[in-house]
Amino acid sequence: MTTTLKKLSASVLVLAVTFSLGTSCAFANGVISEHVNNLQAHIGEYTEEVHWLEEKFGSVVDAYEKDSKNVDTDALIEYWEEVDFHSAIETQYVPVYASIWQGIYGIKMGIENGKSVEDVRAEQTKLNQALWQALGAVKLASQYQKQGLIAKVQTTEVEPTTAPEVIDDIKKRLDRVVAKSAEQLTEVATTLVHDTYLQRFEGVEGALIELDADLVEDLEKDFNVTLPQAITGGKGVEAVRGVVETMQTKLDRARSLLVEAEKSRKDVF
Repeated sequence: MTTTLKKLSASVLVLAVTFSLGTSCAFANGVISEHVNNLQAHIGEYTEEVHWLEEKFGSVVDAYEKDSKNVDTDALIEYWEEVDFHSAIETQYVPVYASIWQGIYGIKMGIENGKSVEDVRAEQTKLNQALWQALGAVKLASQYQKQGLIAKVQTTEVEPTTAPEVIDDIKKRLDRVVAKSAEQLTEVATTLVHDTYLQRFEGVEGALIELDADLVEDLEKDFNVTLPQAITGGKGVEAVRGVVETMQTKLDRARSLLVEAEKSRKDVF
């Protein structure tokens, strides 16, 4: 197994477990169907859909090459939202899900802004790569699912019950912020950041202040200033992703502190 595949495997498992423990039902494509809880049985279908998407996305770029003035770029989004594979990757590996949306909008905005066919083709290539990476992630998740390593995807909110679980939920929500930014749902992404701060981070803030007040201050600024500005500043999803990745590192530190504090309390008693 290559280093890249190992990293992807580990990431898929962590994210899939996080989704199974507590997934918001507010998915981008509406209600999640039961196929996401039986991935193995649908791998063939997902593979066909990836081939179909490649063809359909390619046809839009072909149309642009032939007639740059009359291209229905909204079809790109319609094609993506039509397939079951959409929710399969959305529930299993959000980072690649966000990359797919980024690729779709790369083509869409390239066409609408009159970029060269070569530039649009380059965006198409990146999108195709993201689709196949996503299929690989779903295949890995199907194996974990088959082995019983991940539970069913929840379609109702499951509240975290411990401080480390709250941190895990915050990280999952931040992944979705990146996805919503990639979908260009700026208001949705900003609201998700605000709600995550109020409904999750403030719940563990008191305990964290006792452990590392500077870390809490940094994260407060990230939630209330840095990340919202990245979302609304028009710098693109990569800027948002960069802020989120920095926050994830800080949250990992916060989780470690909370776990150690919990262990110390148990040792006392």
